[in-house]
Amino acid sequence: QVRLVESGGGLVQPGGSLKLSCTASGIAFGSYTMAWYQQAPEKQRELVAIISPSSTVNYADSVKGRFTISRDNRINTIYLHMNGLKPEDTAVYYCHAAPGDYWGQGTLVTVSS
Repeated sequence: QVRLVESGGGLVQPGGSLKLSCTASGIAFGSYTMAWYQQAPEKQRELVAIISPSSTVNYADSVKGRFTISRDNRINTIYLHMNGLKPEDTAVYYCHAAPGDYWGQGTLVTVSS
């Protein structure tokens, strides 16, 4: 059974930082492309950052220079380091694994003063 479990969300002030984690089980993690998506209220889910098995990364224009995705294949975990958070970053953040189209349950990030 495949499981993706996110953690690290919470309430943060504008300009603050958070680190999200996603730990996978049931997949050959090192062979999977992993990604973070965000879904703001009443909006479609959108790709935030993606990391290939070889750790090639790509980012949405809205987060370039502020967010960093990384992976640790020893513990089947990816991270999203978020700096310079803005109110418009408020969303549920989901972890995704491909191939197979697997999703985590999401973790809520709220950026507000």
